[in-house]
Amino acid sequence: MAEEEDDAGFEDDVDDGGNGADGGHGKRKRLFSKELRCMMYGFGDDQNPYTESVDILEDLVIEFITEMTHKAMSIGRQGRVQVEDIVFLIRKDPRKFARVKDLLTMNEELKRARKAFDEANYGS
Repeated sequence: MAEEEDDAGFEDDVDDGGNGADGGHGKRKRLFSKELRCMMYGFGDDQNPYTESVDILEDLVIEFITEMTHKAMSIGRQGRVQVEDIVFLIRKDPRKFARVKDLLTMNEELKRARKAFDEANYGS
């Protein structure tokens, strides 16, 4: 019973802080929890990983995306993020660069396949 009271008090202390790692937004909606859980499982974690682990990983992902977006906005056309800017930023990381190239190539192939499918079905 005393242990439950301590846990409840701890949660209140954490929630009232307001200036934590999540930027002062209190409890915010987790954007990538489901996907990260699946990825963690795919890379060898438990099927139901600890929520804290998922939250930490999500904080890192959001921080990475935010930093890359800010950097991409500062190069090229100011205030706009373009694919070329992202490619420029990751050009020195061979693994990320190769993955982005693969994804961009696959995206182009899918666009061509959709276009061919639409033309075959609906005639142009």
